[in-house]
Amino acid sequence: MTQFFRPFLRAPLAHRGYHDKAAGRPENSRAAFLAAIDAGYGIEMDVQQSSDGQAMVFHDYDLARLTGATGPIRQRTAAELGKITLKGSDEHIPTLTEILDLVAGRTALLIEVKDQDGIMGKDVGILEKAIAEALAGYKGPVAVMSFNPNAVAAFGAYSPDIPRGLTTCAYSALGWPLLPAQVRRRLREIPDFDRVGASFISHQATDLRRPRIHELKKNGTPILCWTIRSRGEEIRARQIADNITFEGYAPPIPAAAG
Repeated sequence: MTQFFRPFLRAPLAHRGYHDKAAGRPENSRAAFLAAIDAGYGIEMDVQQSSDGQAMVFHDYDLARLTGATGPIRQRTAAELGKITLKGSDEHIPTLTEILDLVAGRTALLIEVKDQDGIMGKDVGILEKAIAEALAGYKGPVAVMSFNPNAVAAFGAYSPDIPRGLTTCAYSALGWPLLPAQVRRRLREIPDFDRVGASFISHQATDLRRPRIHELKKNGTPILCWTIRSRGEEIRARQIADNITFEGYAPPIPAAAG
């Protein structure tokens, strides 16, 4: 484990920022990220691609759930997306560069690259390059991960010195109905960890007792997990995981993280 990755094992990571719709802090918004910083948490966030190849901080592939607009985010330019308001706020969809300027190294920043290939394949590279360009010269703890191993490898080719990892899970048919069964069977065993130069994983909390997770942990791999929603879930997860990604409650911050 590099010294640079240690911040990701200290304070819990706020899932899509420390968001609270009732308080006017939508997920993946500037307000949610500022709230995480103020509370002493790290940040986990998502990045999607605009039609002109820019890295946008947004979780869904479609705009409908989180905004008043509809249609795929990938069919709008960065400028167009920047004018779209997030529901329940006066916040707009931010670019990655905007959020990097906002966070400015004040806390650990974990960036999840959403799969742009559709079936976790090799049609990647544009978004990963945009992320690498945005991160060039960034001062502060940052790491990048993705469910798609090929996206992780592509990012590593552009930014070999930034820690990169795999977002992983049980890949159930119910949770991943559009992903071919053979792809789900393969990915759930995390076979690409060494190939893509991964140095950590962020795994589904309800699947932490999988033998492959035990193997990685035994080999010294940092294990993060997602998504914890109560103190009870956190206590169970921390029996295996080194840190949590959380939402919906306020986990304690270990004294050593202060």
